Amino acid sequence: MKSAIKVIKEQIESFYLIRRLSMYEMKSSNTNNYLGMLWEIINPMIQIGVYWFVFGFGIRRNQGVSMDSTTVPFLFWMLSGIILWFFVNSAIQQGSRSIYTRIRFVAKMSFPMSAIPSYVIMAKFYQHLMLTAIIIIIFQFTDYHISIYLLQLPYFMIATLVFLLAVSLVTSTLSTIVRDVHQIVQAIMRMMIYLVPFLWVIKPTSESSRLILSIMKFNPLYYLVEGYRSSILGTSWYPIIHFKYTIYFWVVVGIIFMFGSMIHLKFRDRFVDYL
Repeated sequence: MKSAIKVIKEQIESFYLIRRLSMYEMKSSNTNNYLGMLWEIINPMIQIGVYWFVFGFGIRRNQGVSMDSTTVPFLFWMLSGIILWFFVNSAIQQGSRSIYTRIRFVAKMSFPMSAIPSYVIMAKFYQHLMLTAIIIIIFQFTDYHISIYLLQLPYFMIATLVFLLAVSLVTSTLSTIVRDVHQIVQAIMRMMIYLVPFLWVIKPTSESSRLILSIMKFNPLYYLVEGYRSSILGTSWYPIIHFKYTIYFWVVVGIIFMFGSMIHLKFRDRFVDYL
């Protein structure tokens, strides 16, 4: 608990620098491109088109998805959730390698190492905000207009940021010690898009499907993606209706964050030795 409190204090005290470095990170990654940050929108849109063609048009034959006693067209169901995947996937992979790729640069500054994953994640969050805004604007030309349920979206964004920081504290520390950890993270993220309902959903019509669905819900990402969909599509107050699941999510994230803070503080004085 003391380690977690110390890391939280470091995040608060370094917030201004985190924000400045995250802006620099985002701009520098697109400096050599003629279209600049537009690629942060173009690339996801291309992937969305491919996913819709394969999973929506090809596999599902344009069948809708049942969600909170309503049926949502697959394209809108996919759009409202896939935006989270682009953020989570890039943030976890970049967060995993954030410390050992930047430690020589940051070591010259008066900057706590626990904030390195934070500014990397925050840089990806700016891109996420742009893509989310575009998707919400597109939805205004459909039957899914802005509703009061959108008020819960900032909550799920904050929950996602806390989850990503907790995971990145663990993976970035372990990746600095053992480089193979980053390769493991990459392999897990390649599978995760199919293990969480970003592109497909299980209908609990049988005992085996209900069991698989229950197992999938152990993953905190399931809570986040369903929350995003409930917010953007305006179907329900997800954190309230599923309050037990909300409690479970924050307990799991809290445990991950405390573990990540503990190992980070334990090993960070020796990070340079592992390079």
